[in-house]
This record gives sequence, C-alpha cells and structure tokens, in this order.
Amino acid sequence: MPSTCKKMDYEGELVAGKAVKRAKRIVSLLPSATEIVCALGVSDRLVGVSHECDYPSLVSGLPQVTHPLIPTDASGRQIDEIVREQLRSQQALYALDRAALEELQPDLIITQSLCDVCAVAEDEVLWAVRTLPSHPQVINLEPQALADVFASIRHLARVIGVDPVGEEVVTRLEDRVNSVMARSQRLPHRPRVAFLEWLDPPFSSGHWTPELVHFAGGIEALGKAGERSRTLSWDDVLDAQPEVLAIACCGFDTERALRELAGVQTVPQWRELPAVRAGRVYIMDGSQYFNRPGPRLVDSLELLAHALHPETHRLPAGLPAPLRVPGVG
Repeated sequence: MPSTCKKMDYEGELVAGKAVKRAKRIVSLLPSATEIVCALGVSDRLVGVSHECDYPSLVSGLPQVTHPLIPTDASGRQIDEIVREQLRSQQALYALDRAALEELQPDLIITQSLCDVCAVAEDEVLWAVRTLPSHPQVINLEPQALADVFASIRHLARVIGVDPVGEEVVTRLEDRVNSVMARSQRLPHRPRVAFLEWLDPPFSSGHWTPELVHFAGGIEALGKAGERSRTLSWDDVLDAQPEVLAIACCGFDTERALRELAGVQTVPQWRELPAVRAGRVYIMDGSQYFNRPGPRLVDSLELLAHALHPETHRLPAGLPAPLRVPGVG
C-alpha cells in the first residue's frame, strides 16, 4: 500500500503512518459511524457523509459523497435479485463521489468491510484515497458483536482525540445493556424467536442481533451470533417453530416493512407459524435500528426486550413501540 494512504486496522494498531489525533475534517461513509462521531460530541468536524446518513438530524445538510446504484423503489424480491446479480458480476452497489471528496479534503475517512451490501466497497475507498491531496487516514470498522461496537466507539474516540468522552459514552451504553440483562435473568420463560432481516426471501439475523435476542430474554431459533445472516426458505422458518417473529428489514422503515409483509402473508407456511397464530409478530424499523452498529444498537435491544417481555421491560421514553401484527387465530 502506498505510503500516502494511512490505514488503521480494526484493533486500532497502526498499519502505516501516524494516527491523526485531532482530525478536523471527517467524512463518514456509514450511518453508524456518523452516529458515533455525533455521540462523541464532535459533529462539527463532519464535513461529508453517505446518502444513508440521516441521524441525528443535524447531519442532513452535510454534503453526501455516495449514492446508490440500485433502485430504492423496487420490491424486496427485486432488490434481492439485483444485489445478488451485481455481487456475482462484481459490479458496485454504491458509487463514491470522488470529486466531492477532493473538494472536501478530509483528513479522516471512516468506512467498513463488513458487508458489501451496506456501503461503498473498501477497495474503492482505498483507491480513491490514493488520489486525494489531503492523504486522509482511513479507519475500517468491522464489528461482529455488541462488544465490538463498543470497541469501535473507543477506537474512534482515541483516533479523534476524545478518549474520555468515548469512555463515558460506552459506560452509559454498557449500563443500559446490563440493566436489560439483569431483568432478563429473572424471567421464568424465554420464547423461541425468529428474527428476520429480510422477508422476500426471508433472511435470518446475523452478527450482533442473535446476541441482542439473548440479552432481551429470547432464544434465537435461526441466526447465530457473530455469523452473517443467511437466506432461508419459509419451510426453514416454520421448522424453527418460533413463538415470536421479529422483523426488522435491513434499510426499510416500519411502513415499508409492513408493505413487504403483505406480500409474504400469502405463503402457505405463514398461517402455520406459532408466532403468527398467537399474534406475536412484531415489526420494527430496520433502517434506524438493529442494522446500524452504533450507539442505537442499545436502543434496538430495549425495543426488542419490550416486544418480547413488555411486563418486564418497559419501553424507554422516546423510542417507537414495535408494531404488533394481529394473529390469524
């Protein structure tokens, strides 16, 4: 790698160059990273974000340096087919605006290599960085579990130069997680949960989400902690015999997920699911929660805990209640 490209690996050790301890011009290519930067109290250093960065609202006026190459108004099935084909042919899913990057002259770019479907490919970012006169440092985040997300927060705080703030942010988040776990430990029953990140076709949850299910007082019946989500059939979902079906479609808000749900409620297996018969199907915002590995994963945990055990886990003020779908009887 050329010496002009200073990259730091996930563990925080320098691969080449020196850390930018007081980064003044930050570009975030991830909604989760944008939320972390803002949580660290340095939102004023953000000069550019991705097209998906929409929280907190103060980032909405910042220049966007990416745009999608797949139609966002397509159905879930169509999006899945397009993504599979573009990944097979090694075509990009997102485009990076290199002219905008050159104009913004960042000294720090935050990206990821966890999922090619979620952001600009890491290779494209590194290629673009080689041509930038500002020679920005690149941080690649790749959390697999909730603890890794907290490590990401500490890591960014250290690089930006606000270590104490990072520790305070993580401590508050850990306290909230511990509170949920303590309440869950007293539960007399943990329901079997099928957490789906897509509906057509169904996808199991992955990475940190099975862990959240456990912390919230459930037993994840399909996904495995630390592993990628995987494509399922509705027979797979039925075989899992879930008592609760939690739906948070990646990139879809609750309203969009509800529209997608209407299309799969006609599959024969749907009415046979124990969760559907019991009226324990919950739809949550997969765009704002669950699929962004940042501070609001703890909000996601609290949402899920309330859905699974509302009598034990009260819904915190300010969080949207999960949408409960009526049962079929």
